[in-house]
Amino acid sequence: MKILVTGGAGFIGSAVVRLAIARGHDVVNLDALTYAACLDNVASVAEYSGYAFELVDIRDRKSLDRIFAEHRPDAVMHLAAESHVDRSIDGPSEFMETNILGTFNMLEAARNHWAEQGKPERFRFHHISTDEVYGSLAPDGDDMFTEDTPYDPRSPYSASKASSDHLVRAWAETYGLPVLITNCSNNYGPFHFPEKLIPVVIINAIHGEPLPIYGDGSNVRDWLYVEDHANALLTVLAKGEPGRTYNIGGENESSNLELVKTLCAILDRMCPREDGKSYAEQITFVADRPGHDARYAIDPERIRSELGWRPSVTVEEGLERTVRWYLDNEAWWRPLLDRTGVGKRLGTRV
Repeated sequence: MKILVTGGAGFIGSAVVRLAIARGHDVVNLDALTYAACLDNVASVAEYSGYAFELVDIRDRKSLDRIFAEHRPDAVMHLAAESHVDRSIDGPSEFMETNILGTFNMLEAARNHWAEQGKPERFRFHHISTDEVYGSLAPDGDDMFTEDTPYDPRSPYSASKASSDHLVRAWAETYGLPVLITNCSNNYGPFHFPEKLIPVVIINAIHGEPLPIYGDGSNVRDWLYVEDHANALLTVLAKGEPGRTYNIGGENESSNLELVKTLCAILDRMCPREDGKSYAEQITFVADRPGHDARYAIDPERIRSELGWRPSVTVEEGLERTVRWYLDNEAWWRPLLDRTGVGKRLGTRV
């Protein structure tokens, strides 16, 4: 199968590219190489004969049409998106343009290609989205997001992703385009761009910098190891029912404070401070960001029962792997620290 992966130089997209090629698929990696993308993420597969890279922005419809015509993919895995909530609060326009207009362009280019190929039954447009479209759960509850949970986005980022989800469903209903949608929980793991919580904490810790936590750290997330996510996405592509939505979760809920304390304990073992103290002493609470959702939790029953997928690692195992990767791959993350805003959070100390 030849798969067109958008955003394939990003964090999740590159994990999909690497795994797809490992499984024998041909891959066309389409990426605009914006600030959070890095071709080093796919350097291990760049010489593979079935791999091609296209430097293209999904807002550029003409270029998308050319790519579909030249490469003739059997499937699309659409991951390209602006994805940082903090940045969406500071500058929402890019999120609207890329996540909404860009998805519209991808749908139209894919629909045109699908029609020109005679509407093959095996073609799929797989749209990768987020659990943030569902809004927020009670912090002390036991309810979870299901595929039937009403949408209730709370940030410019989640609103733009909710909009793109609706576009994909509309193209399925109106034009018959065979689509799949997945909504995932928080990803972490190797090649995570150093602006999100886990890589910021790891890198700040080993530099003796404060470990910033929003508010009181009680916000709860369901943590999904990125390589598990890539496996789930390819499982949905291969086995999912067209028109169906699948929620993908790590079955690993943790508050931000608990997560950071776990990271500190791992770092204490793997890379002890010279003064013998715990990295936990570097934890610093900063002002909460606007509209910070209290809790996300995924009910993965559908993907588990229908497609037989479950996460392979616990959050503790995944964090151990992640810390080890960052300690062993300073040559990857150090050059990225010079990019605007990397390693920072929008909150201020309280």
